[in-house]
Amino acid sequence: MADFLLELLSEEIPARMQARACEDLARLFEAQLAGSGLAAAAIETYATPRRLALIARDLPLESAAAAEERRGPRADAPPQAIEGFLKATGLTRDQVEERQDKKGVTMLFATVRRPGRATAAILAEAIPAVIRAFPWPKSMRWGEASASTESLRWVRPLHGIVALLGEEIVECEVHGVRSGAASVGHRFHHPGIITIGSAHDYAEKLRACHVIVDPAERQAIIRDGAASAATAVGLTLVPDDGLVAENAGLTEWPVPLLGRFDPAFLDVPREVIQLTMRANQKYFACTGASGALAPNFICTANIEAADGGSAIVAGNEKVLAARLADAKFFWEQDLKTPLDEQTSKLAQIVFHEKLGTLAQRVARMVALVDDLAPHIPGLDDHGARRAAALAKADLVSGMVGEFPELQGVMGRYYATARGEAPEVAAAIEAHYRPLGPDDACPDEPVSIAVALAEKIDTLAGFFGIGERPTGSKDPFALRRAALAVIRLITENGLRLPLTTVFRAAAARFRDQQFAVADQQQALLEFFADRLKVQQREAGVRHDLIDAVFALGGEDDLVRLLARVRALQSFVETPAGSDLLAGYKRGANILKKEEWGGPAGAAAPAYQPAAEEAALMAALDSAEPGTARAVATEDFAGAMAALAGLRAPVDAFFDQVTVNDPDPPKRKARLALLARMRDAFHRVADFSKIEG
Repeated sequence: MADFLLELLSEEIPARMQARACEDLARLFEAQLAGSGLAAAAIETYATPRRLALIARDLPLESAAAAEERRGPRADAPPQAIEGFLKATGLTRDQVEERQDKKGVTMLFATVRRPGRATAAILAEAIPAVIRAFPWPKSMRWGEASASTESLRWVRPLHGIVALLGEEIVECEVHGVRSGAASVGHRFHHPGIITIGSAHDYAEKLRACHVIVDPAERQAIIRDGAASAATAVGLTLVPDDGLVAENAGLTEWPVPLLGRFDPAFLDVPREVIQLTMRANQKYFACTGASGALAPNFICTANIEAADGGSAIVAGNEKVLAARLADAKFFWEQDLKTPLDEQTSKLAQIVFHEKLGTLAQRVARMVALVDDLAPHIPGLDDHGARRAAALAKADLVSGMVGEFPELQGVMGRYYATARGEAPEVAAAIEAHYRPLGPDDACPDEPVSIAVALAEKIDTLAGFFGIGERPTGSKDPFALRRAALAVIRLITENGLRLPLTTVFRAAAARFRDQQFAVADQQQALLEFFADRLKVQQREAGVRHDLIDAVFALGGEDDLVRLLARVRALQSFVETPAGSDLLAGYKRGANILKKEEWGGPAGAAAPAYQPAAEEAALMAALDSAEPGTARAVATEDFAGAMAALAGLRAPVDAFFDQVTVNDPDPPKRKARLALLARMRDAFHRVADFSKIEG
């Protein structure tokens, strides 16, 4: 057994690609080993800005001999087919076996024996294969060879390959780059060549040369070092795991350093300062004892400077000052323009060529707020219309032009500065939410109204012009919009009739000659699919949602989910399971008999059996009980009313022959089954329920 080390040295690998590259390296390498009958006890991967590395633990020095059976063509196949099979297996005709398959056809079968091979030879073939197949999101060619499309592609120019099995070099070459044992240390602390002895001393030898190969260790150094630097001056680090990972991907020897900026910049909104530091400079923010943003930052150097980092900090402070000066300029200029004036500029921006301008979109949102108002308790109609009218004003501001991520946030600041009501300002920021399953959902009436109007306008518009999600494609994020609407409705308990709202939203597009007949039904079906996805994590069965939607006319999500939950509680009990089986038995008989007659009691031409009479009596009680319960949205009560049918249904199927030779009896019994089915359908279409 021996450990194998593979290190691929290159120019700087983008930080955002390193974690995925480690996964791909392990996956491709394991696949190459498996194809040759080898397997490692464990595989470890590492990445720094200049290298991608893998260690395969406890590889056998030889692959085991193996035999593989291959199925060939029919024994009486044309000679060319048989010859091709023999050539592929390397066997002669008398070395293959004839056997009958499961269908009784005589086929040719070959047993191909694969001798054991030296692991070093297998690795020498695997390394180039892994490198050539590597799926970088973006890659490049370089040098003279780049004139040919056949030249090697890599994320950045590949400079070296370290390949060691135990202490022996695995010889291979990839487009002029030969494998060896030579690596490099830190670009500044140890720029010379170093020789790696084996996988055993790889990490420690590089550490001695100021390279920490484990990304998790670099992240810990940055996280702990930044927190300590802040604490040392009485500050608190603003946690940011994404920024920790990014800085770890930019450094091989991370050194967190504390810097300062002019406190005058704190007049700029906090989000602007933090985004400027994070996006442009990769700096961490700090807060003071009160929780307010402090005029400090923490940068991550890639060098242990002789002056303790003073020059590095000074340089970073200078760069940040210029960035913050730009941000301050945008902030001050934007404050000079009233929001209503900004809104007028939206007429010059096309939202979508078939759906009009942003100004038209805003007008539709204002109108939709009026349509939604009766269904949102406690809504200030005027405030909601005002918030909808101003919701997109910040899109034409200088700050959002520079930092698109701040749309909504800046709108809130500008609205507050202009004296708008607090609920209006809050709604301008919140109307984009929720952006995902973990994002906070608006819960204030004005914010809810504007958020719903924005998303329903999006859904109605794009469905109306036929731009619906297909497969994995959803360029306008309509699935996310639908999930957001579902959360806004269900988490706030809104009794919102979706069909009515969709119809109203569609009517607002008259200036765009917007008209699609099946848009409302398509949207309801789309919402049903999204609801199943959203409720899956809550343990709600998708078939039960289908069962309620199948009844038609149910577009109140709060009521629908109440019905579904009561239905699930019922059908997952033994009594509910038995009753479901009885329903399905009756429904299958009706389907088989193609029953199209009316549901009803038995005809008076004959005396019904006792079991028939008992089922009729049970239905006489269950039908009105179910109807009353459904009308008052007491869905648990509706299930309880149906539960009373269990014993009569069981007895009916045990003792009564539905397809009686006597036509009047047969007709009456089918009608009774239809009556039973219809009683169930007052609650849900039980035929959609699995089990």
